[in-house]
Amino acid sequence: MKRKIIIIATACLLGISSHAQEIISLEKCKELALANNTKAQNSRLSLEAAGQVRKEAFTKYFPSVSLSGIDFRANKPMMSMEMDIASMMTPLTSVLTPLIGWTMEQGAPIDPASLTALGGGEPMQIEALKNGIIGAVMVTQPVFAGGQIIIGNKLAKLGVEVAELQKAMTNDEILLTVEQYYWQIVALEEKTKSIAEAETLLNRIHADVKDALDAGLINRNDLLKVELKQNDLESGKLKLTNGLHLAKSVLAQFIGVAPNDFDIDVTLVENVSLSPTVSADHLSALTQRTEYLLLGKSIEAGELQVKMETGKHLPTVAVGAGWNYYKFDRGASQAMKQDFGMVFATASVSLTDWWGGSHAVKKQKIQVQIAKNEKNNAEELMLVQMQQLRNEVEEAAQQVYLADKAITAALVNVRLNTDYYEAGTSLLTDLLEAQSALQQTRDQRTEAITEFCVKLAKYKQTTGQL
Repeated sequence: MKRKIIIIATACLLGISSHAQEIISLEKCKELALANNTKAQNSRLSLEAAGQVRKEAFTKYFPSVSLSGIDFRANKPMMSMEMDIASMMTPLTSVLTPLIGWTMEQGAPIDPASLTALGGGEPMQIEALKNGIIGAVMVTQPVFAGGQIIIGNKLAKLGVEVAELQKAMTNDEILLTVEQYYWQIVALEEKTKSIAEAETLLNRIHADVKDALDAGLINRNDLLKVELKQNDLESGKLKLTNGLHLAKSVLAQFIGVAPNDFDIDVTLVENVSLSPTVSADHLSALTQRTEYLLLGKSIEAGELQVKMETGKHLPTVAVGAGWNYYKFDRGASQAMKQDFGMVFATASVSLTDWWGGSHAVKKQKIQVQIAKNEKNNAEELMLVQMQQLRNEVEEAAQQVYLADKAITAALVNVRLNTDYYEAGTSLLTDLLEAQSALQQTRDQRTEAITEFCVKLAKYKQTTGQL
């Protein structure tokens, strides 16, 4: 009963493990990388940020509205003065006295006592602006700013286009990196198969040698040679297993999955086509490359910067309207308050900056010429790169053909040395060397075909075919 339970539990665990190990293709790896990779996510965020900059630049076309307010309280009035009416009236007494007397004779109701009080009163203290509140609303519409608003919007739009191209270039780099990681794992998986085949052959040789030793036909030295070869193979297998685990972990981190939740489809290596159908028109492909388009955008941005620098030194004109309110000495009997509206127009031009500004404009023009020179140089280098990659693809395909021939020869060599050894006409050392040569040629073919796939992917990417 216990044995049945153990068998059932083991089967369930194997079922769970099998279910967890999802087999994913190269295309699925690329899809996951574009969705989960940090570089891909950051490129999308950079594009979104460029879009926000463009929206911000568009708001410069509209009026700017500002609110301002001040509420103040001083420890003493900001305006204070003393008025002595008696002193002010003294110079006028000689003139006003006859006039007032004549007015009184005509019957005017003037009290002489009040005139006496007016000339002998105490000085008056006048104070103002001890507290108050001021508020204003201003609306300003730029009419002309040397073209800086229009050029700023063009630069912001260009920034979005550059961000889109940079995102495309980042995606290309991610896809190529996935190809490299994927084919590295395929190569390690194929080498694992090669080691397994070598183990099978060595185990058979070991059995034959042990039988011969037991029969007294050979000495123990031959058996030790086989066992040493088996130990070397086991050591290489351990290193290969660790390298495969590390390669899978690197790919898993890059595409955003757990390293133990997937395995790759290694059957893809069996369907690799070596036919030379990847050639492209390099001149036509050049104009579609992301790097080429980015260089063009760099020149376009430089030309806009020249216009922007020129616009900084042109006159600026703006119109606006506003509403203002103030109230001083709140709570006092003589509080002052007022509100009023206003419209205005402003115009300004820098006269002294033209000297330095002319040099700034010339500097920007030089930067544009530098960008043009870099573009021309990059065009030549990109054409050379495409030709070089096409040559490397053809060379890699040829290496695969040569490796196939080497494997055929190595198989024949192993078969012949096996027959010769069993017939007693060849040494065990020759058979072991033949087996090592077969494993080496298989590994060389694996490396050649995975190298071909990586070179092909890079060539397709640079010519717009990926």
